[in-house]
Amino acid sequence: MSAGHGGRRAKGGHEEEHENHERWAVSYGDMMTVLCALFIVLYSMSQVDQTKYEALAQSLAEGFNNKSASVLSGSDGVLDASVAGSPAPPAAAATPAAATPATVDPTAAPPADYAAAVSEVDRLRQVQAQIEAQLAAVGMGQQVRYLIDERGLVIGLVANDVFFDQGSAVLRPAAHTLLDAAAPVLLSIPDRISVEGHANVVPASGRYASNWELSADRATQVLRRLVESDGMPGVRISATGYGDTRPLDAGSSPEALATNRRVDLVVHSAQPDTVRGLIPAVVDGTAAPAPVAVAPAPVAVAPAAPTSHASTEAAASTDDEGH
Repeated sequence: MSAGHGGRRAKGGHEEEHENHERWAVSYGDMMTVLCALFIVLYSMSQVDQTKYEALAQSLAEGFNNKSASVLSGSDGVLDASVAGSPAPPAAAATPAAATPATVDPTAAPPADYAAAVSEVDRLRQVQAQIEAQLAAVGMGQQVRYLIDERGLVIGLVANDVFFDQGSAVLRPAAHTLLDAAAPVLLSIPDRISVEGHANVVPASGRYASNWELSADRATQVLRRLVESDGMPGVRISATGYGDTRPLDAGSSPEALATNRRVDLVVHSAQPDTVRGLIPAVVDGTAAPAPVAVAPAPVAVAPAAPTSHASTEAAASTDDEGH
C-alpha cells in the first residue's frame, strides 16, 4: 500500500528537467559576433577614403573651434604605426627679444627728439669708455667690439677661441676675467641688459641637438656669471639664443667661424622709440633736422603827418605877398 501511495506521488509530481549541455553555444555566438564586428570596423578604418576622411576631420575640427585639420602626409590610414603615438617634440623656451624701433629721418624729427638722441648717444659713449678702461686694466681691451645702434650699446665678446671652444658653451677663464671687469660698470647704470648668444654654421654635435641650444646655453652661461658671481639683479637681465641666424661674417673661413661664435651684451636704452630711432643718424653724423623757419617780425611804418588847414592858408598868403 505504501508502494502504491508512492506510485501516486510520483505520478502527481513534476518531471525532472533535463540539463542543457548546449548553453555555451549562445555565449560563443555572441563572442564571434563581436569579433566579426571588430574586424569589419578595423578593415574599414584601414581602407578609409582620404577625401572623405579629410572632410570628416575638417568638420570635427570646426565643431571643436579649430580652424583647420589635416591628415598627416605619408600615411595610408589612421592606424599608420609610423605616426601613431609619436608626440611632437616640445618647443624650446626662448626669451622674446625687445622690439627694435625703426630708424627715423632726422630731417623730419622734432628738434626735441633729436636733442634727446644726441644726449643719449653721449651717455652710451661714456658707458663704453668706462668699460674700455676696465677691460684695458686687465689686458682685455682688444677682445671686445662696440656698436651703438637703435637698441643702445652692444658689447660684443668676439675673439678667436678666447671665450668659447668650438661646439662648447663652457666659459673659458678669459671670459670670466672680462665679465668680472665689466660688471661694475653694468651694475652702475639702470639700463636693462640682454645677453644674446650666437653660433657659427658648423652643425652642433655632442650634447647639443642644434645650434639653437648651443647659442642659448652660451648666453645662459654668461648671464649666470653676471648674476651669480658679479651680483647682477636677475630682473635686469635676460638671455636669448639666435643660433647661426645672425652672423657677423658670412664667410666659412676659420676666421669667420671664430667671429660668429660669440655673445653680445646689449645695454638697452630706455628712451622712447621716437628718440631711439634717431640714434643711428646721430652716430653716423647725419645732418641735424632743419631749423624751423621764423618769419621776420613786421616793422611798423608811421603814417605821414597830415598838413593842417592853417599851414596851407599861411603858405598861400606868403605867395600873395611875394607877388
